[in-house]
Amino acid sequence: MIVDLHTHHDRCGHALGSIEQYIQSAIEKELAYIGISDHTPFFYADEDQLHPHIAMPKSELEHYVTEVIALKNKYANQINVLLGIESDFFEAHQKCYKDELSKYPFDYIIGSVHYVDDVNIFKKDLWYGYSPSEQIQLKERYYQLIQASAKSGLFQILGHIDAMKGYYPEFSTIQTPIVEKTLKVIAEQNVAIEVNTSGKTKDCGGWYPSIQLLEVAQFYGVDISFGSDAHHPERVADDYKEVQCILKQIGFKEMVFYVGKQRHAIMLE
Repeated sequence: MIVDLHTHHDRCGHALGSIEQYIQSAIEKELAYIGISDHTPFFYADEDQLHPHIAMPKSELEHYVTEVIALKNKYANQINVLLGIESDFFEAHQKCYKDELSKYPFDYIIGSVHYVDDVNIFKKDLWYGYSPSEQIQLKERYYQLIQASAKSGLFQILGHIDAMKGYYPEFSTIQTPIVEKTLKVIAEQNVAIEVNTSGKTKDCGGWYPSIQLLEVAQFYGVDISFGSDAHHPERVADDYKEVQCILKQIGFKEMVFYVGKQRHAIMLE
């Protein structure tokens, strides 16, 4: 059974295609479940759309939810469409995000750290000029935020937990014990992490997280979900079978998904 919980569409400003096109692609690929999970607006901002090429306007969120539910009903005989969303995690704005997200019947919420000290982790020159000790400090700050996101109670899934390597592959070689500590915290909080295959589209050329981190996650009993993080309909379920195979080799027995924020498991084939 194929389940992809992480997809975007043109409403966020940096993805191509409509929600319906992602659903149709999922049907063609014989998925059992397709999760639509576009980026949350920047709820804390005064502006309707703080960053037009990063996330949808606040005024579009209700339309987004309405459209997904309508398409869920339209395609009910062909596929299970899940209403999800990928939420930024800002430690200072947790209540704001909780209040806004609680207004809608999401099946699940993916929590992602995209900003560290107000700087986007995908900024291509982010690491320029940092000393080795400063690199460790930055990596540790990133994982402190991921720990806080796990403890927030806002999310069922944490998104791409080593995405800082996207445009800086050397990120993975920066040694700090906080990475293992973070996976232990995630396990204790009963939050899943995703295998996100969009890393292959970045300079790092691999999945998020790395196989090394997945091995640590398996040791601590962390739940795993799957997300292509597709920004084009053709990438729906990208590398799904390969991910299943690797997870099974590592020792995982199942992957998880959420309906009405209730955990469901898929046994690995």
